[in-house]
Amino acid sequence: MATTNDLKNGMVLKLDAGQLWSVVEFQHVKPGKGGAFVRTKLKNVLSGKVVDKTFNAGTKVETATVDRRDMQFSYKDGEYFVFMDMETYDQLHVDPAVVGDAANYLLEGFGATVAIHEGNPLFVELPAAVELTVAHTEPGLQGDRSTGGTKPATLETGFEIQVPLFITTGEKIKVDTRSGDYLGRVSG
Repeated sequence: MATTNDLKNGMVLKLDAGQLWSVVEFQHVKPGKGGAFVRTKLKNVLSGKVVDKTFNAGTKVETATVDRRDMQFSYKDGEYFVFMDMETYDQLHVDPAVVGDAANYLLEGFGATVAIHEGNPLFVELPAAVELTVAHTEPGLQGDRSTGGTKPATLETGFEIQVPLFITTGEKIKVDTRSGDYLGRVSG
């Protein structure tokens, strides 16, 4: 148990009949009149839904023990993603629903943080940016370079993003894993 005074970003709380909520942001508010309170933005760990919730200052909240482990994506076993713990070499089968959008950027050997609560994987966090090779994109037209336009490109993971017209098939590029945005070429 903790109180709302102990809240930190990334902390996982157990609220509403055992649902797990991650603290995205919080703010202690002390109005001139009345009691202090804590305004929070919470994200449901399983559904990803974000809600605003206000607690009175000092309210007891149940925290969930979430084990964040650095793991490496090994391979896909049927529909499951298999991650290997880099310390124990244990393998963990993770449901595609838990992997979520991270699947768009996962290649064998990529590192990720897997959050686990009571033996169940909750979510998979990737680094902010990953380097991937463009598997296919149409050639840009000569003279198109000044317009700053974009074109679709399929990454080696099979995911499609928008890239600048000068990017060609086989180039390695940096991609933002949170937004899917092209961040630049990787000089090889």
